[in-house]
Amino acid sequence: MTASVTTDTDLDEVPAGDGRAPAPRYGLLALALAVVVGLLLGYAGGLLTPTLTRPGDNSAEAGFARDMSTHHAQAVEMGLMAFQQGQDAEVRQIGGDIATGQQGEIGTMQTWLRSWKLDPTGDRPAMAWMPDGTALVKDGLMPGMATPEEMTKLRAAKGRDFDILFLQMMIRHHIGGVHMIEGVLDQGHDKDVLAVAQVMKNTQQTDLTNLQAALKRLGGTL
Repeated sequence: MTASVTTDTDLDEVPAGDGRAPAPRYGLLALALAVVVGLLLGYAGGLLTPTLTRPGDNSAEAGFARDMSTHHAQAVEMGLMAFQQGQDAEVRQIGGDIATGQQGEIGTMQTWLRSWKLDPTGDRPAMAWMPDGTALVKDGLMPGMATPEEMTKLRAAKGRDFDILFLQMMIRHHIGGVHMIEGVLDQGHDKDVLAVAQVMKNTQQTDLTNLQAALKRLGGTL
């Protein structure tokens, strides 16, 4: 469910000749390590959730953990691209922070599912845990998620064009993610899941403020 993390030492330092600000030497390797550490810390945090009353297979908590893991995985992929390809220093920083933070949250959510003795993917349609949630799924994508064509365009973009496109896509991604988080806050009952979900919402709302400010600074629009 998580985005795969690959590193290439040839990418650790971007050649100065392409007009892009160089990433720090071994920057990608360091970020990849941070993502892995974040995932492990997320797993450890998930183990702290009590298992005396486990959410069931069709619960809002289980559906949220499954769907948000998938949703987060795309954000991790986009964040890693921003850290590697971004021209603007703030864009690179935002991308790295999102990648490490959301990978840790994936670890937490996957640990919940294992501790509840539930399948990590389940067999229910995406968003079925939210009232009318399945109507929010478009072409198999949950709210805010980028299409394959948009991801291909982001990978190919360079310089300021990449920065603006990343910010636009991540803003939409976060808005969709916040909507999903609000769903589990409304429908869920497990106090530990609700506490983590509230932290996720607060973090993503802060991210949105920073993403929107960076987009405005770079002259982009939604």
